Amino acid sequence: MHILTALLFVGAGSAAAVVGQSKAVPARPPDVVYIPTPSEVVTAMLRMASVNSSDVVYDLGSGDGRIVIAAVKEFGAARGVGVELDAARVEEANENARRAGVRDRVEFRRQDLFDTDLSPATVVTLYLQPVVNLRLRPKLLAELKPGARIVSHAFDMGDWAPVESRTVNGRPLFLWTIPPR
Repeated sequence: MHILTALLFVGAGSAAAVVGQSKAVPARPPDVVYIPTPSEVVTAMLRMASVNSSDVVYDLGSGDGRIVIAAVKEFGAARGVGVELDAARVEEANENARRAGVRDRVEFRRQDLFDTDLSPATVVTLYLQPVVNLRLRPKLLAELKPGARIVSHAFDMGDWAPVESRTVNGRPLFLWTIPPR
């Protein structure tokens, strides 16, 4: 899944604690409207990123968990982490992971993607809006290690040219690699 983000709603909301998490989750609406990523696009995104058994895949705005579940189950990723503000989607993702038999290798966090430590990720997947991608770009460049891959469904990152782009069933996909420091 993924959700399209409009950070126009980021405000001064109060924080609500979430059981099992050290960080409070902001009491604000999700950044984007939930729109599931079609399965053929999920597969294309993970193929573009060359996901393999050494990867830790983070999906920002993970919705029902389909991308990290596919990364682990179909591509053999070592681990998958979904980051999602919507508590109902996190619950759904956990149930989907249980049904897929990958609950031991995936984690779904009810957390703000801007507060999430991305440094363990070797692959990051996105289905956010342009304003969110642009706001997220400095964080990705600062926290991800050189060689980490980022794949975005539908939206680019402004003047940061992708190393690859393609269209799958009319949907644009973009791939970037974190450059050496």
